[in-house]
Amino acid sequence: MNRRKFIVASSAAALLPSVSSAVEKKKPPIKIGQIGTGHAHASGKMEVYRKSGDFDVVGIAESGTAHNAYAGLTQMTVADLLAVPGLQAVAVETEVGDLLRFARMAVGAGKHVHLDKPAGENMQKYKDLMAAAYASNLTVQMGYMYRYNPAVILLRKFLDKGWLGDVFEVHAVMSKVVPPGSRKQLAQFKGGIMFELGCHIIDLVVSVLGKPEKVTGHHRSHGDDGLVDNMLAVFDYPSATATVRSTALEVEGFARRHLTVCGTKGTFHIQPLDRPTVTLSLDHDCDGAFQKGTQEIPFNPPYERYVGDAADFAAIIRGEKLSDFPPAHDLAVQQSVLEACS
Repeated sequence: MNRRKFIVASSAAALLPSVSSAVEKKKPPIKIGQIGTGHAHASGKMEVYRKSGDFDVVGIAESGTAHNAYAGLTQMTVADLLAVPGLQAVAVETEVGDLLRFARMAVGAGKHVHLDKPAGENMQKYKDLMAAAYASNLTVQMGYMYRYNPAVILLRKFLDKGWLGDVFEVHAVMSKVVPPGSRKQLAQFKGGIMFELGCHIIDLVVSVLGKPEKVTGHHRSHGDDGLVDNMLAVFDYPSATATVRSTALEVEGFARRHLTVCGTKGTFHIQPLDRPTVTLSLDHDCDGAFQKGTQEIPFNPPYERYVGDAADFAAIIRGEKLSDFPPAHDLAVQQSVLEACS
């Protein structure tokens, strides 16, 4: 199999200037608002936007928000938020079933969108959203939270340089224990835990290997609440395979979340994804920093979710760069998610 370059070309060092660009270069902050608080990532995203010098949070379209992340923010209707003078971007953080509807409203109002995952269950509606954004020269940034993980950024470098050789195998796991109340909410989706949680690592698999030729899902359920809670998807490529596992049952599942990429010259293993350490095995020395054999690479300080995403979003909105994840990639990810869930 010919080595595929990881779609994102930026490195951790390349991200650093944009993280504090508004402060260092005295650029006016980007006016951003948030629609909804129902998504599991909603408060975390808001905390990052409010701390960032790149953004000025003008308000939130939601009522009765109690989380400290929203303290002091102006609450308003969606229509009023989209009409705020100078508003450039909107984070759509509603419950999953409403994400596409509100994202389309924001794009229709001429706003860039950060859209949390997964992008709904209707592929055609997602295609329509992305086409509308593209036609209006707007960005829809998907909320897959490991894209700017420093270990994943290092993996991109290894793939770009060809240091792992030809990739023939990828496997990834993302699981946790989902409590009874949340299980009932997730049971409404055909794809169950793969739709809700596994989509994050499907994004990584597609970034490494591209759009698969075929995706085969294997679904199992425990309990009587209707949630498909134990799932495996196999991704077929001309000269490679990938497996993605996600369950709502695994005790201490966070610790075993991982991504492994195997090539003819080396293996790159990230575990756990949320506090990454890389176990790297190579058949050669490379770049003077990585030796033949097996070594561990820690990352300090610990990875903080959403910070890199926010910095990149700001840079794209300002026209400083193009999106590292073009619509073709995001559409391939969404199609793969839906196939893994079917």
